Amino acid sequence: SGCTIEDHVIAGNVEEFRKDFISRIWLTYREEFPQIEGSALTTDCGWGCTLRTGQMLLAQGLILHFLGRAWTWPDALNIENSDSESWTSNTVKKFTASFEASLSGEGELKTPTVSQKEAIRRYSDDHEMRNEIYHRKIISWFGDSPLALFGLHQLIEYGKKSGKKAGDWYGPAVVAHILRKAVEEARHPDLQGITIYVAQDCTVYSSDVIDKQCTSMASDNTDDKAVIILIPVRLGGERTNTDYLDFVKGILSLEYCVGIIGGKPKQSYYFAGFQDDSLIYMDPHYCQSFVDVSIKDFPLETFHCPSPKKMSFRKMDPSCTIGFYCRNVQDFKRASEEITKMLKISSKEKYPLFTFVNGHSRDYDFTSTTTNEEDLFSEDEKKRLKRFSTEEFVLL
Repeated sequence: SGCTIEDHVIAGNVEEFRKDFISRIWLTYREEFPQIEGSALTTDCGWGCTLRTGQMLLAQGLILHFLGRAWTWPDALNIENSDSESWTSNTVKKFTASFEASLSGEGELKTPTVSQKEAIRRYSDDHEMRNEIYHRKIISWFGDSPLALFGLHQLIEYGKKSGKKAGDWYGPAVVAHILRKAVEEARHPDLQGITIYVAQDCTVYSSDVIDKQCTSMASDNTDDKAVIILIPVRLGGERTNTDYLDFVKGILSLEYCVGIIGGKPKQSYYFAGFQDDSLIYMDPHYCQSFVDVSIKDFPLETFHCPSPKKMSFRKMDPSCTIGFYCRNVQDFKRASEEITKMLKISSKEKYPLFTFVNGHSRDYDFTSTTTNEEDLFSEDEKKRLKRFSTEEFVLL
């Protein structure tokens, strides 16, 4: 839930900003992990950065799904701050979700009786314990081993069906489809309530999204699913058009936004917010050692970034994928209305960057074939991805 954090919201408390930023899951290059099948590679240093930024966006969606926007990691501020970049209270702006939304939901407790106090403390201990279990579980799904559901090994496996292999460069559009496949194929019981939709040709077909949210593996389950919507876009031709700056800031301010997979030419970053005309990002380009997440109480420090980085919007590569999280169908309808309003304001003379339309893609005039389950991408998608990947930057 994006918004800039103004001073009055957090009473000038930079610590709140740091805590929120550090709580996000940071996924970077790793080395010395189990060999990737079909290759001799035991590291993704130098080539895996877009897969890592895609993982970070998905991880943020899963944090919202399981822990909620107000959650922060209790140990966040104990992490060493390795960067001297200063964040003063009057410049701190923010981010893929406003505290206002999360703070306004918490009414004040009346002074409770002793037994109530006890109950509340026990609740908060249980609640924190549950949160910590999910925090660890989410990180473990991104572990660098062949069995991890959203680990590099699995993502590369899904990428093979689109002609990609370990060591190749992946663009933001291809990664969006790989993430979709990974979530669709995940058989973990906790993940049956969430799905991913990837926009087609910068268009989100509302009925297709709602269909995905309402299909269930178990016939007795009538709950609608949460959805992460991924929209591959281009913010200009050869270079980013600065006219899009306000729109991107607006998008990052929405409570639904889970960030942007993008970067600058030759480097992929996960954009999580902004400050003035700069984007705040998490950088995957640190080659850290493999951590075995199957070990009980594996260390968490290297999965949380101690300090934010900033980059001028002008330097951003135009090719990127924007992500939104909606908890249910009602949430999706609300989000599409809000985002559409923002698109109208931003497009003025220009065509909007992307659109939400009613109906299914099949109702429109294209030869949209349904994706063959045996195949990651339909022929249509393959053509589109070919076009996208020639436009996309080469990634380190």
